Amino acid sequence: MDTRNFCTLPDLAYDFSALEPFIAGEIMELHYMKHHKTYVTNLQTALQKYADAEQKGDIAAMIALQQAIRFNGGGHVNHSIFWTNLAPPSQRKGVPSGALKAALDETFGSVEGFMEKMTAQTVAIQGSGWGWLGYHKDKKELIITTCANQDPLSTQSLTPLLGIDVWEHAYYLQYKNVRADYIKNIWNIVSWQNVEERFIKASQ
Repeated sequence: MDTRNFCTLPDLAYDFSALEPFIAGEIMELHYMKHHKTYVTNLQTALQKYADAEQKGDIAAMIALQQAIRFNGGGHVNHSIFWTNLAPPSQRKGVPSGALKAALDETFGSVEGFMEKMTAQTVAIQGSGWGWLGYHKDKKELIITTCANQDPLSTQSLTPLLGIDVWEHAYYLQYKNVRADYIKNIWNIVSWQNVEERFIKASQ
């Protein structure tokens, strides 16, 4: 199995500096070109090794590779969503609207109530991880949750709508150890249009 084209680094829809002043261009460039690119490279390598092991019937090797696939695959999936969840301040809708707003109001009382709850849960993550707004297809409801490290939200049977990366590489150069300020400011660049599109698709 040739995995070279199985996963690739997605193109960004904006320049590295486009999210300033909320996320510095230097952070974006390092985050995208170093961290995300590394996840893609390592995932390709792990998938190729897995395919080789599968062809040989080497079950022990296949099991041993699953953690690398989960970590790097999760890193690739999570960041691919994260970049689209964000938009330059001049290009984004300032507030949620339509079906997404109605669902947020129904579930959390208000958009502001949702933001406060997601902020609190995301700030409280111990170590590295992600804060997520997900959709549970069977229960037909919005859920705020967190994932450790690079675990993808699919491990919780949820469809990802909005993710906030709280690995230190996502903010430390600009916000130092004050994660709360980073999350407070990231709401200024959330692409509500992208989140709403994801919600509509997930809830159909």
